[in-house]
Amino acid sequence: MAAKPSNWNVPNILTVIRIILVPVYVVLLFMGPEVFSWRLAATIVFLVAMLTDLADGFIARKYNLITDFGKLWDPIADKALTGAAFICLSILGELPWAFTIIILLREWGITWVRERLKKYGTVMAANKGGKAKTVTQTVALILFNLNLDFLPGPLQVLAWVLMWAALILTVVTGFDYLRHAWRIRRDALKGTDESVA
Repeated sequence: MAAKPSNWNVPNILTVIRIILVPVYVVLLFMGPEVFSWRLAATIVFLVAMLTDLADGFIARKYNLITDFGKLWDPIADKALTGAAFICLSILGELPWAFTIIILLREWGITWVRERLKKYGTVMAANKGGKAKTVTQTVALILFNLNLDFLPGPLQVLAWVLMWAALILTVVTGFDYLRHAWRIRRDALKGTDESVA
């Protein structure tokens, strides 16, 4: 039987770095919301944090460094970063609260559903729609973090198109995950009933 990988590994260190970068990003964003240099600095920190998410997942899978710590804290780090971005942009009045509330309710809600499904021995993996949603959200947030007032007209339009696309994908994939979760629960309960019978 192979030994479990240590929690002291590169993917988990990257996850911790991402968590640490969340307050750094928030501070930079509010230091000078109307100053391009501050917005650029905040955007760079946000982008670096998102890249650590890509890196830790890739490294963990490639080198079999998946740990209980990573399973717990990686999604928390992801939701903390994107959640902070959406909330901060809404506080600054640059993104309607409706976008933030709908997206975060879906994100945190599906995370809760995934945790609940673990008692049935199933991990609900991200599908192609979920991955497309994440990419769309990320690119939209990068553009919004720069402050649309500093961007040329075409990029402003692109930013809003991507943000609307992110909202739609977030809602649609949320319902898809719920449908999948319901099937997993139904099949698990059906199996339990059959084993009792």
